[in-house]
Amino acid sequence: MNLVLFEQVELGRPLPCRDARAVHLLRILHRRAGETFDAGVIGGPRGTGTLVAVGPEALTLAFAWQTAPPPAEPFTLIVGLPRPQTARDILRDATTLGVAAIHFVGTDKGEPGYARSTLWSSGEWRRHVLAGASQACSTRIPEVTFRQSLAGVIASLGAGDRLALDNYEAPLPLGGCEVSPAGHTVLAVGSERGWSAAERDTLRAHGFRFHHLGSRVLRTEAACLAALAILRAKRGLM
Repeated sequence: MNLVLFEQVELGRPLPCRDARAVHLLRILHRRAGETFDAGVIGGPRGTGTLVAVGPEALTLAFAWQTAPPPAEPFTLIVGLPRPQTARDILRDATTLGVAAIHFVGTDKGEPGYARSTLWSSGEWRRHVLAGASQACSTRIPEVTFRQSLAGVIASLGAGDRLALDNYEAPLPLGGCEVSPAGHTVLAVGSERGWSAAERDTLRAHGFRFHHLGSRVLRTEAACLAALAILRAKRGLM
C-alpha cells in the first residue's frame, strides 16, 4: 500500500481501526500520532495524510493535498473473461501499469460460469483495482465492466489504434507494430482458448490489427501485462 487511498466522502470521517488502511498505518507503517503518510483521493489529488490521534475504535486523520489528479491513461484493455483468479491478477497489475478501462467480455470459447463468480457479484473486483492503483502511487483507477459482449464493447470505443493478440493468424509481433504517438490505443486479448473465427472476423471488421507475442504460449495475465508493457514503451512511458 504505497499510497493510502480514500473516497472523497471519507475525508471528514474517523477511520475505523478494523479498516485495512488503519491496520496498514498502525501495524505495517508503524505510524504514531503526529506522523505522516502518503495519501490520495480516488480520482483526485495526492498529498500527505497526518495521523492526528489513535482512539480505541478509530483513527483521526488530516490531509494536505499537493498534486493534481494524473491524466487518464491512453490505453483500454479488452479481455475474454478468464477464471476469477486470473481476473484478480489482471485487475491489480493492469491498473498498476496504467489503463483507462478494462472490459471483461464473454467469448465463444470462454467459460460462462466465470461470470457468476463472487469476484463480480460481491464487488470484490474493486478491491483489486484499488490495490493496483495504490501500488503505482496513483489516484487514477480504470473503468471496469464485466457483463458486456465483445460487439457491445467495440461499439462503445472511440477513435484510436486497435490491436488484438492472436497466436494463430497474427502476421507480425506486437513489438513491430506501429502505434500513434498520441491518442488512444485499444488492446484486445482473447479468452484462455483464444478467439473464434467469428470473433476474428468481428475484430477485423472494426479495424483491429492482429499481432502476436512470439512463439511462447503465455497465460492470459502474462500476455496482458507483456503487451501493455510493450505498448507503454512504444509511447515512451516506460
